[in-house]
Amino acid sequence: MNLLQRRLLLEHGKTFFLSMAVLLLFILMGRALQLRDMLLGLELNIWDTLRLFGYLSPFFLLIICPIACMLSVFLTFLRMSTDRELVALKAGGVSLYQMLPASLFFSVLCALFGFWISLYWQAWGMGNFRSEVLNIASSSARVVVQPGVFNKDVPNMVMFARKVDPVSGTMAGVMVEDRRAKDTTMTILAPDGSLDADYENGEIIFLLKNGRSYTEKDNALSIMGFQEYAVRLSFDSLFQGVDMGPVKPKEYTWQRLYDKENERALQKTDPRMARKIVVERHKRFVFPLACVVLCIFVIPIATSFQGLKQQTGVLMALLLFLVYYSLLMLGISLGESGDLAPTIGLWVPNVVFLLLGLYGMRLAAQERMPRITEYWNSRRSGRKKKEDKA
Repeated sequence: MNLLQRRLLLEHGKTFFLSMAVLLLFILMGRALQLRDMLLGLELNIWDTLRLFGYLSPFFLLIICPIACMLSVFLTFLRMSTDRELVALKAGGVSLYQMLPASLFFSVLCALFGFWISLYWQAWGMGNFRSEVLNIASSSARVVVQPGVFNKDVPNMVMFARKVDPVSGTMAGVMVEDRRAKDTTMTILAPDGSLDADYENGEIIFLLKNGRSYTEKDNALSIMGFQEYAVRLSFDSLFQGVDMGPVKPKEYTWQRLYDKENERALQKTDPRMARKIVVERHKRFVFPLACVVLCIFVIPIATSFQGLKQQTGVLMALLLFLVYYSLLMLGISLGESGDLAPTIGLWVPNVVFLLLGLYGMRLAAQERMPRITEYWNSRRSGRKKKEDKA
């Protein structure tokens, strides 16, 4: 029995890491296509690009971990069923329940790995991704604002600085003409200024000091002096495809997700954001626990197929996960819109798949699980005989 458990763990582990690597590679390639405008707009080198995708990896690993665990368990039992190893083990007095400890232990390890990512690495990766992009974009913006040149890259704005320090971002002799407001022209003059990034809101800030603003509206001119004046620009206005926006719940740390005072304030000012935070809290638990649920769900299904090719098994496992993931995404969408409580929307798929898995496990242990491939082959052979007679 110890040998059997070790062999199962070894086979689960090899398939798990291979699945994780392949799925992560495909997802990052797809993400690269989505971010191509940002990558080209910021003119990133290879090292910066690899570092950014490294920061994105924990977020994707949390989603990939359940399906990789599911694939590893499903393909292992499918191979054993196809090679008649399950029949041989049962003939030797080993029941299906005696084969489960290794698989369940492996799924618990995957769940703990998912919790590790959820508790720490997801927020770390997303936070560093945001900081890295904003730092690169802020440095690029300093290059865009060249000294002694009227810059018109931002729509409805003209920026000028007599001197610009590309390292620190400080400027001297600054002039900004802002026509973004309808029927209003604002001209701002300041002897000093600086260029920085707002990491919380994902914006570039032109902070001007000790200057004056001249606002022209409806043929009237108003003049205002100021000590500090901030001109806020979205990154997308300077660099195509770089639209970070405010910090999202998926970037929150655990401490921030459970900040009740902030949540109560958002319920008054931005109820949808408050609901997204609640949904995110549930997601951080749902995805790791899905490793155990999907492991239990697929074992009886794998034992019901004999003679099925591995490629077909992979497609079938992906299809099953797609059903689970679709239900989960529906629950997340309904939870964020307020149409359904997150406790129901996010946990019902796990509960349903767990109950189905336990019921299927009982049928498989009692040899009552239908042999789907045998049924399909018999139907196909019967149809062929009828065609031959005809």
